[in-house]
Amino acid sequence: MVSTLAGEDPALGTRSPKNSPLGDAARFLTSRLRQIGIFLALLVIVTLFQVLTGGALLQPDNVANIIVQNSYILLLAIGMVMIIVAGHIDLSVGSVAAFVGAMSGIMIRDWGMPWWAALGLSLVVGALVGAWQGFWVAYVGIPAFIVTLAGMLVFRGLTQIILGNQRITGFPEEYRQLGGGSLFPGLFPPETNLLDWTTVGLGVLATALLVISQLRGRNARMKLNLDDEPRAWFLTRLVFSAVIMLGLTYLLASSRGGTPIVLVVLGILVVAYSAVMNRSVFGRHVYARGGNLQAAHLSGVNTKRVDFMLFVNMGVLAALAGLIFTGRLNSAGPGAGNLFELDAIAAAFIGGAAVTGGVGTIVGAITGGLIMGVLNNGMSLLGVGIDYQQFIKGLVLLLAVGFDVFNKRKASNALK
Repeated sequence: MVSTLAGEDPALGTRSPKNSPLGDAARFLTSRLRQIGIFLALLVIVTLFQVLTGGALLQPDNVANIIVQNSYILLLAIGMVMIIVAGHIDLSVGSVAAFVGAMSGIMIRDWGMPWWAALGLSLVVGALVGAWQGFWVAYVGIPAFIVTLAGMLVFRGLTQIILGNQRITGFPEEYRQLGGGSLFPGLFPPETNLLDWTTVGLGVLATALLVISQLRGRNARMKLNLDDEPRAWFLTRLVFSAVIMLGLTYLLASSRGGTPIVLVVLGILVVAYSAVMNRSVFGRHVYARGGNLQAAHLSGVNTKRVDFMLFVNMGVLAALAGLIFTGRLNSAGPGAGNLFELDAIAAAFIGGAAVTGGVGTIVGAITGGLIMGVLNNGMSLLGVGIDYQQFIKGLVLLLAVGFDVFNKRKASNALK
């Protein structure tokens, strides 16, 4: 009897397609369809609107505008995806953002507090709001849907009460910079420089750190035999990510404002929260709590503490989003934050979070938020009315959740 190597066709004496590099890559991409599909969707949408708008979408100033306009939604999406991964939902973030923005205005205008003290105290208010809601969810056992629905009404009402249904305007310049300012403006005047070199430096540094971290992470996984990503696909993904970051750097450096301060804040938070969710004990507990509550209990996870801390964190991020929104508009009004919660929830689900919990990433939620932002901006450039914009965004959300359900059903059938 002639022995054959594993993966060879006995009749032909060649490797079967099943174990060929091309077959391995195809199976890997299929297994990562959820993660890869969302980035492909963003690229398709950007390309589509770039063509339809005659190149206006990716004009440098418009790219900076997309980031600034959607920054508070992206911030909320970071906290929201963590809440959803744990199996909860938060319907109050828009009202909390409005409430904290109003409180900051009261602190500055009526209490005479310095802008920096008002910002710090406002974040503390957000943490207290999150602790209040987290207490009812984690320790009393009321479903998060009910608690945050009540919170949406309570904090919207409080916003109207403390403002007297009037709009507050005229905040200090330093306060407004958080929502609409640029990093080191005037350091490289556009009259003497074609690019903002602060932005170029930050972009190149961020790209280098991304490449180094990805290479180190892959080497660490390979040493533990935990990496199943084909080398060719890893390099392709890494080069593509670097090109995208450098392209974004060029566009921002070419804009009139340079690097928005809120983009720096957002970038720091994305890196920090991604590390928390992927590399910390707390992050693993969040995924365990959302994936299988009973198993998490049996494993010794303090699920009540996890739930409580998640809502405290959500309160702080909602407060930060409210401060950014208020600073950008230079006003705090009773209607601020309207529908922010729905945009944040949509960003998390479009970004790949599972309806049943246990699945979702920070980067995915940010990508989902960018999809919503590009849709809004692109349709506005085309003159599409708000009514049709809402209709289209609703369909996108439905398709994203339907895609998640389809993938789960397919995986379930494959195991039978």
